[in-house]
This record gives sequence, C-alpha cells and structure tokens, in this order.
Amino acid sequence: MNGMSGNHSGENSCDFTIEVVGEGHVSAAPDRTLITLGAATENKDVQPAQSENAEISTAIIEALTGLGIPRSHIQTKSYTVEPQYDYEDGKQVFRNYKVTHLLLITLDGIAAAGKVIDTAVTSGANLVVDISFASSESEKHEAEALALAVQDAQAKAASIAAALGVSISAVPCKVQQIVRDSESVRYKSALMASDASTPIEPGQLTFKAAVRVWYLFA
Repeated sequence: MNGMSGNHSGENSCDFTIEVVGEGHVSAAPDRTLITLGAATENKDVQPAQSENAEISTAIIEALTGLGIPRSHIQTKSYTVEPQYDYEDGKQVFRNYKVTHLLLITLDGIAAAGKVIDTAVTSGANLVVDISFASSESEKHEAEALALAVQDAQAKAASIAAALGVSISAVPCKVQQIVRDSESVRYKSALMASDASTPIEPGQLTFKAAVRVWYLFA
C-alpha cells in the first residue's frame, strides 16, 4: 500500500515518509527446455516390473542420445517402486507393483522439444509429466526487472509528492525488495497421434520484481 507516515519517537530514520510499492516486468524468449518424462510398468512381481522398466528407460536414453543430446543432459529425476491395491468389500487387496522412472532432459534451445517427446514415446515412454522453459540469462533479466521496479517506485513517489505540494529526498531512506514466488512457464497437453509431430509453443518468459520504498518528504 502506498501512503505517508510520521513518527516523532526519533527511533526510525524514515520519519515523515512517503511509502510506495514499485513493480517491474521484463519479457524474454526462452532458450532452454526442461522435459520430465519416463515410463511406468506394473507386474505382480517386483523384479519383472523393474526389468521391463529398465529396458524401456535404456531404450529412451539411447534414442535421445541418438538425437545428439549429451548424456549429461539426461538424468534420473525420480525412481519409485510402489505396491498397488484394490479395495474389495472395504478390504485392501494387493494388485501389483508399479515401478516409475522419470527422466529430466535439459535442452539448449526449444526447437527440438517436440521431436524429443515423440522420440521418447516411440521408444516406450508412457509418461510426459512436465515441460518448462527457462532463460540462460535469467539473472540479467531479473536485475532489469528490479531496476524497473525501483524506477516505478520513484515515479509514484514523485507523483504523490507533486500532488501534495511537497518535495521528496533524491535518495530513498529505505528500500525493501518484495520477494514473491517465481512463476514457471509450463506446457501440458495430450500427446498427438503418432503420425504428427507434437507441437510445443513456449511463448515468452516474464520476469517480475517488486520493491517497497520509503522517501523522506518536506
């Protein structure tokens, strides 16, 4: 909230201030793609489920490296073995074991995302959990958004001061960054038919920043 405050206690270096919140936004095209996909297999015995899963996962990895993706860009994100149950007449009845192996694939660029998904599915992947996009210059864009937020706060404070007929200090007496949860850009969709390439539309990344600033006025 924007406003004015006064304090005669002398304990606060920001007595008689105009308080404003500034916001900044910077848009940028993503140049990295993060894809989480893998395979889930089920069997009444755990070892066959694990063996089948291992075969599929190996086939996926080999197919992806065949596309030119470095092995270091393919890593296990999670591996779980879980018993599955049915409920009959209020009782828990064991059905089978489910083995899930998820891989995180990091791509430089975004153009190959659809081909990577199609290749993985053709190789046996039956889970495409998440696709997100990022920028290799995120720190630069975050700094730009922060600078815009400070400028926005300064402009708001100047407007308030002008309306009140007072002057404000050239330098704020206090600046506080407002930390907010970052928003990832994700793509989720049902896979298309095998004779068509999966379309991926990343759009733009938005970097946001906000600050709370206090200006002395007189």
